[in-house]
Amino acid sequence: MRRAAGVALLLAWSLSATASAEQLTLDEALASVAAPHPDRRVAESELALARANREEADSRQDFSLFLDGSLRTGRRADGDWKPDNIGRIVARKPLFDFGRSSQAIAAADQEVAARQEALYNVESLRRIDIMARYFDVLMADRQYAADNEFLAVAYVAWDNAKDRFKVGQISQPGLLKLETEYQDIRERRNASEQRMRSARQRLAQAIYRPGTLPDELVEPELKGNARPVPEYETLLPWVMAKNPRILALQAQLAASDARLAAIRAERNPMLDAEVIGAGYSRESVTRDEASAGLVFTIPLYQGGRVDARIARELAQKERTAAELEKLKFDLSDTLLATLQEIEWLRGSSRTAADKQIEYRDWALERARAEYELELKTNLGTSMAETQMAQIRRKQVEYRLALALARLRALSGGNLPPVEGARK
Repeated sequence: MRRAAGVALLLAWSLSATASAEQLTLDEALASVAAPHPDRRVAESELALARANREEADSRQDFSLFLDGSLRTGRRADGDWKPDNIGRIVARKPLFDFGRSSQAIAAADQEVAARQEALYNVESLRRIDIMARYFDVLMADRQYAADNEFLAVAYVAWDNAKDRFKVGQISQPGLLKLETEYQDIRERRNASEQRMRSARQRLAQAIYRPGTLPDELVEPELKGNARPVPEYETLLPWVMAKNPRILALQAQLAASDARLAAIRAERNPMLDAEVIGAGYSRESVTRDEASAGLVFTIPLYQGGRVDARIARELAQKERTAAELEKLKFDLSDTLLATLQEIEWLRGSSRTAADKQIEYRDWALERARAEYELELKTNLGTSMAETQMAQIRRKQVEYRLALALARLRALSGGNLPPVEGARK
């Protein structure tokens, strides 16, 4: 009994050792979605690139100023060679390019919209990943506590059996069996301890604190688990209209259409305004020191360059359209599976877990009464099995919270109202 009491005290101390440690809440962990995690930085850099392309497209209509010159020599009819150098300052402003710039800007705007939706999708995935890593730590801690309880029970049983073996109350195979059970449970407990460490490391990386492992996590309330969800037939069109991945691909299709129009406009004329100030090393009545005018350019032949660019853009558009259609198929399946998981967790899974807890609570009270009457010594086992039932119940709520988070991510962050549900 003294050994059992000592093991119990050791277990209590190990479970309360982090009581003074800094606590981390789920809301605090989710706030790290805005942290410069590599996944977010990649999406932000792609958005910055799209915005830079937008500025480049807009700059096609900008005023330009450049220096133009040539060093040359020429011979007149009298046979003398004389310098004929020219220096010019040219100012040019495009007036009309008949669709080139406007369509390029429209394409760039759609690319920016696509990258913004992609960034929002990354934020949603990061939020789900943080929640999953947070719940993994909580589950690992609970599993370790339960395995530690089982280990204490197995150790006491084996230790008491050694005394019984000395006085001939138990055979050597019986003693060996108890030691084998203890070693198996010890191995399982040590594996649980390692999972605690690895789960914390994954959480630290998810919240972008790779050098600081969280010590103690606060149990979340998960009030959103009770929120009603719409039916599949109601939610499917909402997802198809709000999902960020769908919106991103639709924006890319619109960008392809605009780029095609811009490429076809390469066959159209161009009109520029031009002002020139020039200096010459040789005077001539046909040369102007200052001039201004309109420059009208009509493409007559460009080879196969325009056709090749159109063919490439059409192929890219077809690929994007196929990706969009496949994504819609995948999202409809994912949506149905998620709704079915939510229904299953809220129904039979919750009920089964609750009944398991009810039974284990009754078994624990019975074991405690028998222990006090010194009829049986299975109190430790009953306590551990009660913890396992509680782990099962918590796992249901964690999975439900993750399923609801995935559902919100599929729906663009917001679910449509449910008829008849309380606000």
